Amino acid sequence: QVQLVESGGGLVQAGGSLRLACVASGRTFSGHDMGWFRQVPGKEREFVAAITLAGGVRYNTDSVKGRFTISRDNAKNTVYLQMNSLRPEDTAVYYCAATRAMLPSHSYEYDWWGQGTQVTVTS
Repeated sequence: QVQLVESGGGLVQAGGSLRLACVASGRTFSGHDMGWFRQVPGKEREFVAAITLAGGVRYNTDSVKGRFTISRDNAKNTVYLQMNSLRPEDTAVYYCAATRAMLPSHSYEYDWWGQGTQVTVTS
């Protein structure tokens, strides 16, 4: 079992930046690929980015290319999502997730989820 707790969400103006953090506890954090998803009411959860134990990454390039960066600190059991040049359409609840698969982009492939953190971008 992996417990995940996100933080760092908030209200920001368009063009601003936020850094989300997700702290993991329970099973060995370093044994799992990690991902970030986001969801707005009435829509499916959308893949944002994922990272392997060794730092290999995968992004939803259509929506976040060049603006978001995922990283992890295995010593701190933490995965980060640095979000720059934020846009109003980035407004969503952002979720951290852990998986036993390799860099999956579908939410059903993730085994553990955090409670989410709200990001609101104003124009």
